[in-house]
Amino acid sequence: TQKRLDTFNKVLQNRTKYMTVLIEDVFQPHNASAVLRSCDCFGIHDVHIIENENQYLLNPEVDMGASKWLNLTRHNEKKNNTVDAINQLKQQGYRIVATTPHTNDVNLEEFDITKGKFALMFGGELRGLTDTALKHADEFMKIPMYGFTESFNISVSAAITFHHLRTKLQNSDINFELTKTEKDEIFLAWLKRTIKKSDFIVQNFLNK
Repeated sequence: TQKRLDTFNKVLQNRTKYMTVLIEDVFQPHNASAVLRSCDCFGIHDVHIIENENQYLLNPEVDMGASKWLNLTRHNEKKNNTVDAINQLKQQGYRIVATTPHTNDVNLEEFDITKGKFALMFGGELRGLTDTALKHADEFMKIPMYGFTESFNISVSAAITFHHLRTKLQNSDINFELTKTEKDEIFLAWLKRTIKKSDFIVQNFLNK
């Protein structure tokens, strides 16, 4: 319908790949789903999922269909996929930013978004990011804490971080929007996911 086409175009104008997300071994479905929901809400299109010990399972009641509109890349072919996932993003020009208290970390408010596109790396619920992930990170960032508890839940940490950095991007002169080609590719992918027998329609078109 025209309404759906207009919605697709409106959302595409606010999608970005300047900021992406890398999640390592999250095992609780409600957390996994909440992070993806926040990614969609803040226009983050690419999400990389590392599955070393835990499969990344979704809770439909929390996800609310958000994963349908995202580009999910699962890294699960090896016993330990962390290094390969990080290297893949580095080859694409991303800075790997570990979200964890660290001796060389910066507060979220002080994080420099102007140094180039970045991948925010979040760890599992119990132990956080692994030593391997921390060893291969380029930068370290934390959310200031003022209570007794050492950290936020991962889904809360992600939402706070996405909101703050998305706001900074919106208020900056950085060209963080998708290219015309990226918009066309995503638009087609969304159409195929929402139209019945889309593969048949495409093939029929190509055969003409």
